[in-house]
Amino acid sequence: MPISRRRFIAGIGIAAASRCALRGWDRVAEAAVHPGMSLSSDDQQKTGESKVPVHRISSPFRVGVISDEIAQDFGHACEVAANEFGMEWVELRELWNKNVLNLDANELEEARRILQKYGLRVTDIASPLFKVDWPGAPQSKYSQHDEFKAGFTFSQQDEVLERALHAAEVFETDRVRCFDFWRLQDQRPHRAAINDRLREAAEKAGKKGVILLLENEGACNTSTGAEAAKVLEAVKSPHLMLNWDAGNAAASGEKAYPDGYDLLPKERIGHCHCKDAVKHGKEYDWEAMGRGIIDWVGQFKALKRDGYRYAVSLETHWDGGGTPEKSSRESWAGMKKVLQEAEAL
Repeated sequence: MPISRRRFIAGIGIAAASRCALRGWDRVAEAAVHPGMSLSSDDQQKTGESKVPVHRISSPFRVGVISDEIAQDFGHACEVAANEFGMEWVELRELWNKNVLNLDANELEEARRILQKYGLRVTDIASPLFKVDWPGAPQSKYSQHDEFKAGFTFSQQDEVLERALHAAEVFETDRVRCFDFWRLQDQRPHRAAINDRLREAAEKAGKKGVILLLENEGACNTSTGAEAAKVLEAVKSPHLMLNWDAGNAAASGEKAYPDGYDLLPKERIGHCHCKDAVKHGKEYDWEAMGRGIIDWVGQFKALKRDGYRYAVSLETHWDGGGTPEKSSRESWAGMKKVLQEAEAL
């Protein structure tokens, strides 16, 4: 069950105190990227038993991974992301078999300590905001009630937004992922009201210095680049951007690149998920990056050409490697290869 609001807010004190410690860690993380940078004796002591590598991958993008795609053990996931994958960024969705919004004060503090240890920064909070049924409409066939350990109801969405904004503050990121409700067979009678809800949430986020990232998701009302372009045109808030998921678009039957991507306002792409897909008959399955139907080399080249500089976050989903960690390791190898071919790594 989700934690109470009182228990959630109780974490603010610990989180605020730990933020002071993290500021000093900026030099440690920067030194990991710039080997020539010298650290003070205090900074060196902060590394403790850290295995922060001397060299991190260099890219015009913020190359990262959703941590639970590697493992639910957050410490191990961060170790793999930083030391094996050479990444500087992670995306937070589930940690220790709990949704990031359900972490208690001690878990928030432990997560921050782990991030500090491995010199990692957070791309965004991958919250489940608005991944619920739209009230007053027929129940969606995609309706789920506990995806990614969330279990929030429509009436709790204001609290979900509050928790997500607080988590963004704790983990020092300016981005929170959201959706636009489980997909309706006919969304037209409800689309204007859904857009209003997105606009209202974006304005609340903007007051906290946070951008909402609307993810195109096959099970939700915005699934493709074409649909995303229409929503972004209708909701012009500067605090709402797109989490462009080419894999989700492809699995919805769209040629994600170039067709879907070409329709998007490039200045409003604020995050990208990276996974691949294959088609078997009329159905789609996930695949390791670089082995599916998406032209990821072309997509990365286009993002680079169009001045995109935010996250490209590995969201493996494919389970052909046997375990999440092995699957993510294999998919990262494919992602790394296509990034190199796109001259973006």
